Amino acid sequence: MQIGIVGLPNSTKTTIFNALTHSQVETTAYSTGQVETHSAIVPVPDPRVDRLREMFRPRQTTYARIQYNDIAGLRIGIGREGGLSGPLLNAIARNDALLHVVRAFEDESVLHPGGPVDPARDLAALDFEFLFSDLLIVERRMERLEHDLARKGAYPERQADQREIDLLARVREALEREVPLRDLPLTPEEEKRLRGYQFLTAKPVLVLLNVGDEGSDDPDAYLSYPHHRAAVTCLHGSLEMEIAALSPEEAELFLAEYGIAEPGLNRMIRLSYELLGLQSFFTVGEDEVRAWTIPQGASAIEAAGAIHSDLARGFIRAETVSYDDLVVAGSMAEARKQGHVRLEGRDYTVRDGDVLNILFNV
Repeated sequence: MQIGIVGLPNSTKTTIFNALTHSQVETTAYSTGQVETHSAIVPVPDPRVDRLREMFRPRQTTYARIQYNDIAGLRIGIGREGGLSGPLLNAIARNDALLHVVRAFEDESVLHPGGPVDPARDLAALDFEFLFSDLLIVERRMERLEHDLARKGAYPERQADQREIDLLARVREALEREVPLRDLPLTPEEEKRLRGYQFLTAKPVLVLLNVGDEGSDDPDAYLSYPHHRAAVTCLHGSLEMEIAALSPEEAELFLAEYGIAEPGLNRMIRLSYELLGLQSFFTVGEDEVRAWTIPQGASAIEAAGAIHSDLARGFIRAETVSYDDLVVAGSMAEARKQGHVRLEGRDYTVRDGDVLNILFNV
């Protein structure tokens, strides 16, 4: 699972990347204009994993993970100059979702290239660049399809090409109205047919407003973003980067002193995870307590496959207990005694927080 961090020059996206990943990528007051990508994998904070670790005291604890990619090279007007370059488009398109960092604070030492700080303006500007990029892809593909369909006589792919061009015509019409494709009603089959295009406006997006040290924590104070598969959150970027640079013990003391329940980054990471329609199930034991990532609505056999293909191939049953029932019972043995552990078949829909033990035979 990969999330691309995007933003206009001086949006502070690299500050956010450093805070997220405990990295020390240099932050500059100018854009190099080059396609640069920095990547790091971070654990998804989950207090349930911490509680299970306390219960089972395993030799190893593994959290779910997200890869964040800090992508440089975006700026206003790049689309009108011929569209996003191949390397830049590929760097963005390979992500499952986008984290759009928008600057929402003034800083005299780092002037905003667009003049006064205006989060709504900056968000709309980058959204337009993505819309324009998608529109170019659609128009180029439709030109090729129309050329093929103009040929006389039948050919094996004619019906499929006609269905594709009809679908792309709907896509083009939406983009021309500046409607992102995540807002376009599509059937599951249509979504599948469009997936290969990796349209940027179809990707889920988390808009992160860096509000500086004194800004409001209410996104509505800055802008409105009423789109599907989208969320907006605020973060005190420089503060979060300072917290991320502390040792765990120092960070805990700092948060306690200022009455902060948890770093804002933890909330943001969880929002990223939820935005992708993902959930966690757990496996527990003396060797390891581990959170596994699966799509919401996944079946027991899909969960087994996430652990190892052999478990899916030889799947018999899944011993299942909810996290809440297990914690209340205090142990797996007591959960069984109280009747909370169930045997489920391959088509069982796994719920967020289920603790599974896959029974299999290969």
